[in-house]
Amino acid sequence: MKKTSIVIIDDHQLFREGVKKILDFESNFEVVAEGDDGKEALSIVGEHRPDVVIMDINMPTLNGIEATGQLIAEYPDTKVIILSIHDDENYVTHALKTGAQGYLLKEMDADQLVEAVKVVSDGGSYLHPKVTHNLVKEYRRLATSHSKAIKKEIEIRRPLHLLTRRECEVLQLLADGKSNRGIGESLFISEKTVKNHVSNILTKMNVNDRTQAVVVAIKNGWVDVR
Repeated sequence: MKKTSIVIIDDHQLFREGVKKILDFESNFEVVAEGDDGKEALSIVGEHRPDVVIMDINMPTLNGIEATGQLIAEYPDTKVIILSIHDDENYVTHALKTGAQGYLLKEMDADQLVEAVKVVSDGGSYLHPKVTHNLVKEYRRLATSHSKAIKKEIEIRRPLHLLTRRECEVLQLLADGKSNRGIGESLFISEKTVKNHVSNILTKMNVNDRTQAVVVAIKNGWVDVR
């Protein structure tokens, strides 16, 4: 099986080394190069053509957003996951518009990092659960500000025609910004069981990843944004 090749770009060496150690534990991942600046990222990606680039957002000379835009323009197949301390939706939407397929906060845990790389390398998109929750809240705020009619339309209607009651509970917790571990703790079930529920939800909703599932759920009024 071909390994997923990864490049890490971050100007903080200790953080970069920590990310590399986590990824090195995965037998199907291979970190092929590292760099500490967005400008350097361009030459590194040109040389190694990795499957995934993990890119810090705040770097000297050329920041992660600018570097991502240039990388995508030159190497359209490049998949970029942005690393950031910012959970503001403006940063997130700007990164996604530039071409990034993932957005992780540096407060992430190891499981979230690994899951993000797997999802993005398979062609999906991945947002840190806290970021997803903030975007969902902003979507709800904008939707309800237009008219009372819209607000009435998005009253919560659980999709029991499509999902089981337990899957509805999991979907709600996804919208709340919970990680798989957090969902398991809330429902008193194992993380493996949570992963199975999430997989079933994605299949039944015909979406590629949890972010798309939450967006579809919000549009249909299937979850409450608290």
